[in-house]
Amino acid sequence: DVFREGEWTKSIEMYTEALSIADYADSEEICVATSLLEKLYANRAAAYLNIGLYDQALEDCEKALYLNEGNYKALYRKAKSLKEMGRHQEAYEAVAKCSLAVPQDTSVTDLTQDLAKILGLKIRKAYVRSKVCVRYVSKLNNIESPMGMAVGMPEVKGLPAAVELAKNPLADTHEFKQACSSCYVKTGPGVLDYTLHTEEHKCKKDALLGRFKHSLDKKWKLIRPRPTKTQYVGPYYICKGNCLYPGHCTFAYCQEEIDVWTLERKGFISRELLFDPYGPNSNIRLTVPKILQEHHGIFMFLCGVCFDHKPRIISKTNKDDLSLCSHPVTKHDFEDHKCLVHILKENTVRYSKIRPLSPQCQLDLCRHEVRYGCVREDDCFYAHSLIELKVWMLQHGLGITHESIVQEAKKFWNSTALLQGAQISNVQRRFGPPNLKMMFVCGQCWRNGQLSEADKNKKYCSAKARHMWAKDRRVVLVSSHERKKWTTVRPLPTKKPIPSQFEICMHVTAGKKCQYIGNCTFAHSLEERDLWTYMKENNIPDMDQLYEQWLQSQKPGWGDETSNNSVRENGKQIHMPTDYAEEVAGNHCWLCGKNCNSEKQWQQHITSEKHKDRVFNSEDDQNCWQYRFPTGTFKVCERFLKSTCTEDELCKLAHGEQELKEWMERREFLLMKLAKARKDHLIAPNDNDFGKYSFLRTSGKRPRKPRHETVTLKYFLFPQMVSIC
Repeated sequence: DVFREGEWTKSIEMYTEALSIADYADSEEICVATSLLEKLYANRAAAYLNIGLYDQALEDCEKALYLNEGNYKALYRKAKSLKEMGRHQEAYEAVAKCSLAVPQDTSVTDLTQDLAKILGLKIRKAYVRSKVCVRYVSKLNNIESPMGMAVGMPEVKGLPAAVELAKNPLADTHEFKQACSSCYVKTGPGVLDYTLHTEEHKCKKDALLGRFKHSLDKKWKLIRPRPTKTQYVGPYYICKGNCLYPGHCTFAYCQEEIDVWTLERKGFISRELLFDPYGPNSNIRLTVPKILQEHHGIFMFLCGVCFDHKPRIISKTNKDDLSLCSHPVTKHDFEDHKCLVHILKENTVRYSKIRPLSPQCQLDLCRHEVRYGCVREDDCFYAHSLIELKVWMLQHGLGITHESIVQEAKKFWNSTALLQGAQISNVQRRFGPPNLKMMFVCGQCWRNGQLSEADKNKKYCSAKARHMWAKDRRVVLVSSHERKKWTTVRPLPTKKPIPSQFEICMHVTAGKKCQYIGNCTFAHSLEERDLWTYMKENNIPDMDQLYEQWLQSQKPGWGDETSNNSVRENGKQIHMPTDYAEEVAGNHCWLCGKNCNSEKQWQQHITSEKHKDRVFNSEDDQNCWQYRFPTGTFKVCERFLKSTCTEDELCKLAHGEQELKEWMERREFLLMKLAKARKDHLIAPNDNDFGKYSFLRTSGKRPRKPRHETVTLKYFLFPQMVSIC
């Protein structure tokens, strides 16, 4: 009360007396809560600041932060004290930590910008995701109890209506535009030699253009779709020199393209959000087909109890009783516990849970889930995946239910299957050279004078001997309309460069057997020459891909052994709902996308080196860290400070305070990922062998606390190490 009246000196006397009482209570073995001591120090620091006693204010802030390093009020007051004392670099570091806790507080933002100007730093607006309508009142200068990381929620009775989706993360630095091939025309040989015409026309708006807002270069640049066929997770780079793969290069052509690709890969933005889908002049609306066209996969219901189990279990409806789930032991009531899940089947299977949209839900991505997993799980009000965010936006705009989403998805894939079937039928009529018939037969049977194709399951040949139907055991036969005789064709020569046209071997032309020792690169028949030419012109590099395309041309839905019912669209594998119909039992690792059918197989998986690397490793290791990987010794190298260290990258100690600071942050980040993996039972309880990450086992003991504080020793160990009171 005295503090609120502005009597700073008297409030300092009362805070000091309270701390003295706490010290006396400690001597009488009466415990005073640490949270109360933390408030006393932080509030006395505020009083010291108001009368200009910055040294004393800094000392109290340090004591409050010692008790709770997440007290952002103490961090803010520490930064103000350091600034007034002329220690601007330390002040900037303190306010930077504070801004992580309260990024939207104007007092913190103003102090950060003031310190940046003093230090001569380049002022850049912090990365802020789509804004959320949240009531937040700055409380940095009052004396109410410090808040943690909790975020206040708006009191709404209906669905959230004030969410500003138009403010994408790049809105302050970039501007975007839609165009088409009619208005954005190529004018030169370079990859960026395009000109945008502004004449009125019926624009298809199928191309994304971008440029920097405050750059001298006002030219619009094409931002191609992000390459997804590669497994590369490092930072994107700009293609240098003359591009050998124009239009299909996996390197970026400009910085604007790098910025969009990076945020797209992390799931922070969607291309639709760059054009204000809820703006007043926009007609863009999300639909279930649009979502599936962009993200592929399928929506279906799974048992929510099994899905939330630790570790995750995937179970659908029971075949014998549709009212129960397919869990082999505990069969839950499916209708009461079902949850909507988006399933994407690529190299692995990814399951993304879609929680019901509630009035408290915020149409924004959870930053914790994106980095290392959100500890609040289903209690979090933010979307945990880009697909969940889009479904929420769809429900927000149309009010569609989860049951309707599943039905719409089934209709979409049924129509897609019919279309794909028609396309494959067309391929069947035109596949291969027009003058040749083609078939694949068992090589062993062919040498014995028999023509044996594969059986229905594509595992054995159709002969009585049932030879294995493998890649190295089948041969391709072709027959021309003129000769009407089946002839074997050898694999396409690997000679580089591939000749512009293939010639017939001179020995074969003379009616003799080829005398060349090795693989002759000349064709041994007219049919072989025609098929090689066809493969070269259609970019078919080997017989395996030729077999895959030939198989698809024979019957819709047939494919390679590794893609049973999938079809391909523009080189991408498209999976139909029937691809997800197999019965799944056992545990599922969401990190690796692997299903395990037994406890033994599960233990083998979670103890494998590849799985452990997935626990810690992510693209953030490539994009966010500037210095070396931590060695486990968190101390600055004295020889480096004296410029006498000769070990360079092999040195076990940190080369400077900045590297040490990053090592500490990286350790905290890795521990958060490890805690999430342990919580989800993705790490064996007694497994502490993590290879290069084993330095996380070392403890960081804190110095002894003052007498007036509760005696609580916290060790920097794994979650199984308890705090000792």
